[in-house]
Amino acid sequence: MSAVKLAWEIPAQLGEGPVWVEAENAVYWVDIYRNQAHRYSLADGAKKTWTFDFAVTSLNPRQGGGFVGTIKDGFVAIDFDNLSVDPIQLPEAQLPNNRFNDGKVDKSGRYWAGTMDLDQSAETGALYRLDPDLSVSKVDEDYIICNGPTFSLDNSIIYHTDSIKRKIYALDIGADGSLSNKRLFAEFTKDTDGVPDGMTTDSEDCLWVAHFGGARVTRYSPAGEILQVVPIPALNITSCAFAGADLDTLYIVTASTAMSDEQLKQYPLAGSLFSYQPGVKGVPTPLFAG
Repeated sequence: MSAVKLAWEIPAQLGEGPVWVEAENAVYWVDIYRNQAHRYSLADGAKKTWTFDFAVTSLNPRQGGGFVGTIKDGFVAIDFDNLSVDPIQLPEAQLPNNRFNDGKVDKSGRYWAGTMDLDQSAETGALYRLDPDLSVSKVDEDYIICNGPTFSLDNSIIYHTDSIKRKIYALDIGADGSLSNKRLFAEFTKDTDGVPDGMTTDSEDCLWVAHFGGARVTRYSPAGEILQVVPIPALNITSCAFAGADLDTLYIVTASTAMSDEQLKQYPLAGSLFSYQPGVKGVPTPLFAG
């Protein structure tokens, strides 16, 4: 294990959704509130930022090249060369007070993404699955703020979070992508915990969970036991992802939103990208099969 390092000092308002793109040896992530996507090259530390006309809330590389992602109303194909998106499925275009939030691809090449209530109070959020044939299904509902997801190594379990409820759920994935047996995996019970946000799975089937408002990431065993707590020099930790040729470095994204002037003075690196070598490896980024 090593110390947490600053990879990119940047005041992202709502950094989210880090993903390692193996073909480029780079980490991508988004800043939802600034309509931006960022790229950090692991080879030379080169940094690049794109600014869109609207918010991209998550993204993932595709098997055929390019990216798939989510915007406010649903799933899109993203073209970074001309800053354009092409709609794939927009299942919540009729819900103006909702937006898509976090998303991730499983080992079967399916893209899972959840939605949230913009007022952060109503249970209008849902979890959707975009299949390789580009059909979309609503697979769970009654979320206030959907976050995550991540998956067990055998792809039989999806872990998903409702940040406002401070709960992380586990659900069984059927062969057809249907979900069942929803149960509580872990719960944040103390104010100092903050709320659970994004997460990733390592090569030992353990979960690394970001604490928004809790200034740390926590490693959980598959049984929900806390194995390790890593303090981060930022208050709002939003998500994390393993990256690099050896998949031995955890990249951690953060946010500067929802912080007081006093908190911003206490955490001057809020919004930045951090790295940490935990002594365990991650797993390769699955590519969207559509």
